[in-house]
Amino acid sequence: MSNVSQAASRDITDPLLELTDVKTHFRTARGLVRAVDGVTFNLDRGKALGIVGESGSGKTILSRSIMGLLPPKGAVRSGSIKFEGREIGNLGRKQMRHIWGKEMAMIFQDPMTSLNPLMKIGQQIAEPLKIHLGMDKTSAMATAEKLLQDVRIPEAHRRLAQYPHELSGGMRQRVMIAIALACGPTALFADEPTTALDVTVQAQILDLLNEQRKDRNMSLILVTHDLGVVAGHTDDIAVMYGGQLVEMAPTRVLFANMKMPYTEALMQSIPKIEDPSHTRLTAIGGRPPDLVHPPKGCRFAPRCPYVREKCENEMPQLQQSDLPGHFFRCWYPVGSPEYFESKERNAAKAMASAAPTEVPVSIGEAR
Repeated sequence: MSNVSQAASRDITDPLLELTDVKTHFRTARGLVRAVDGVTFNLDRGKALGIVGESGSGKTILSRSIMGLLPPKGAVRSGSIKFEGREIGNLGRKQMRHIWGKEMAMIFQDPMTSLNPLMKIGQQIAEPLKIHLGMDKTSAMATAEKLLQDVRIPEAHRRLAQYPHELSGGMRQRVMIAIALACGPTALFADEPTTALDVTVQAQILDLLNEQRKDRNMSLILVTHDLGVVAGHTDDIAVMYGGQLVEMAPTRVLFANMKMPYTEALMQSIPKIEDPSHTRLTAIGGRPPDLVHPPKGCRFAPRCPYVREKCENEMPQLQQSDLPGHFFRCWYPVGSPEYFESKERNAAKAMASAAPTEVPVSIGEAR
């Protein structure tokens, strides 16, 4: 069956994106780096998914694996990646060029290094329109101006003739969004799209992405290290750690009933408005695992405050909670009797270590 007939035969309720046991490893002098190690999930059409984790958790490599943007040498990818029912996990760059822009697009982290400094803004937006949609120069530039208006850039016509360095960081990110949206993709990947922006502009960019997703019935994959960023802008959240998916749930379910201690640690590290000024931020102790020689058991075990012997020796598998769509990877999840037992034990240890030590006082000092 051809790709066209396959797409036509699919129901609109079928998942847009289906990942099954996706692995991306890199050959290095030290050995094989397991950057993405067996990720499975589905993404429905028109939905927003947040992929969250610390630097080195594998979230960016996962999105680049789906897009086929891995380096040509040293990368080993396996597993199934289906997009619109088509297997794309085994496609090369030449074949993926027909998908990039038109069906899948990505907004990269730093717009200044992603935009061509020698090309005017209008040319950079018009280029994919001419290549993928066959527009002539006049039509492409008119569409480029409309796209700049859609992403709320003032004086859109004047901006077409400007270069990237003439725009602010927030405007450059909006231009990147315009380029990504130009050919009407059904899936948009946003890799840390607000990292280099101030808080006010961050909120505007996130609201803009959410608005465009709903207007275009487009799926959005938002990659970030901050749970706070995805809280109000996604339908589901996937938490990654050590190259693995450690928890996945609808956004409201995750915040109300998280099971993985790593998710809890990420939540505790978010600054809170009600905290007094200069309150010290809560950091996750330890370091992420070495993915050349990952831990034998749970990959979070060396840093987990509730770790037990089983955690260090046996790898937990993803299991479903009693709530629909909620999966987690933990032997003793948050809320279990063992979790509370470990929490009480750790609290007792902390109190004992914090207790003041009595210092003998001489009679002379007492006087």
